[in-house]
Amino acid sequence: MAKLDQRKLAPRGRKVKILATVGPASRDPEMLRKLLKAGVDAFRVNMSHGEHEGHAETIRAIRAMEKEFNHPVAIFCDLQGPKLRVGKFKDGKAVIRHSGHFTLDRNPEPGDDTRVELPHPELFGLLEKGQRLLINDGKIQLKVIRADADSILCSAVVGGVISDRKGVNVPDAEIPIPALTEKDRRDLAFAVQNGADWIGLSFVQRPEDLAEARKLMGSYGALCAKIEKPMAVRRLDEILELCDGVMVARGDLGVELLPEEVPPLQKKIVNKARMLGKPVIVATQMLESMIESPAPTRAEVSDVANAVYDGADAVMLSAETAAGEWPEEAVTIMDRIAAQVENDESYLSRVRFLETPPDATTADALSHACMTIADTVPIAAITVFTGSGSTARRVARERPSVPMLVLTPSVRTARRVALLWGAHAVTTKDIGSFEEMIAKGKRMALRQGIGKAGSKLIALAGVPFGTPGSTNLLHVVTLAGDELEKHER
Repeated sequence: MAKLDQRKLAPRGRKVKILATVGPASRDPEMLRKLLKAGVDAFRVNMSHGEHEGHAETIRAIRAMEKEFNHPVAIFCDLQGPKLRVGKFKDGKAVIRHSGHFTLDRNPEPGDDTRVELPHPELFGLLEKGQRLLINDGKIQLKVIRADADSILCSAVVGGVISDRKGVNVPDAEIPIPALTEKDRRDLAFAVQNGADWIGLSFVQRPEDLAEARKLMGSYGALCAKIEKPMAVRRLDEILELCDGVMVARGDLGVELLPEEVPPLQKKIVNKARMLGKPVIVATQMLESMIESPAPTRAEVSDVANAVYDGADAVMLSAETAAGEWPEEAVTIMDRIAAQVENDESYLSRVRFLETPPDATTADALSHACMTIADTVPIAAITVFTGSGSTARRVARERPSVPMLVLTPSVRTARRVALLWGAHAVTTKDIGSFEEMIAKGKRMALRQGIGKAGSKLIALAGVPFGTPGSTNLLHVVTLAGDELEKHER
């Protein structure tokens, strides 16, 4: 293996990516550096918590670290979305009696064990007899007896302690509220101004929910639809067509659906996203016990491994890195799990169990050919020259057996593909000729420690260079031992 430039992070040696949430346990610049070196490929900034000033400091620290390591890092700003919540109680909490009656109303007075305010007028008159209301992540389950313009009388199927501002899920109805609140609009403007690479849109219910976010984002950043509502599942195909990526957000999804419904749904979402060549992230409670414990449970290890075997582009850590006691260890273990799975001799056949036949385009045909060549001839890597990242997404869709070195003149593109399966991105000056493309591809592979003298590379690009969507050239080259030395002289 060629000697790696010490200013750079080495390619991870795994293809699935790790997305880690930043919070009180990890926002310190030194901890961010540790997480990056431990294996993080992208950082999630959760706009549900904290203020813009603190988030801006986090983003600046990530960008400084990116410059220090000369390694593109994606920043994923996750919007809070229209979370439904109850009002407040006289004593801060109350007890709802099992099988008793409980009313949600529009009265702003503090609640008690018989009623509480529901400060969401759009729900009144919408709900019907027999529909469910789930409170505090489903710990309290209510069934509607009667609903009118001012109150919703319910029967407590499962009672218990309810406290101020607990979340409410309504799994049986499509709520006529936009996916963006006023807070979300402010947070989205902040994210764009501060150079976020991905925007996570929470509680998407319908394809139309993506339109406003697109308009506010303009041409900046990529839009990730978080699938956490049954209504979104019903219109999944339409939503996937309109977003740049998707997240299987198993938190609220697991509240609104039966627990046994979530695993097959996870596989369905992963497969549909892969078919379209769009990054898919599996999130929530992946190593939950590591919030307090230095080691995960065996079930959690299997959960992460299962997502990797399914071919997800990324797996996400939430509270484990945001507020947990062992953030670095959580990243390290997730990295080890992914690497172990990808070294399994059955991994490639499992991850390709889903057939992704190429579309009838030259670009798709050549991307499929890259996979076939890498399976047939000893290949060190596929070098992809791209301006927008679309060629890299096509290659990743095929799940090739070798790493993909993405060479792009666009810093935005390099950061965005940090969440793309198998991609190791490097920003470089644009190319102007076939000869320059071949020479640069060889140099960059050696500089990144990919391949050695005699190794073969696949070069994939479009001619004329710099023209989006023109992928039409595939070339196999052999690395010479003096390629890097020539460049350094």
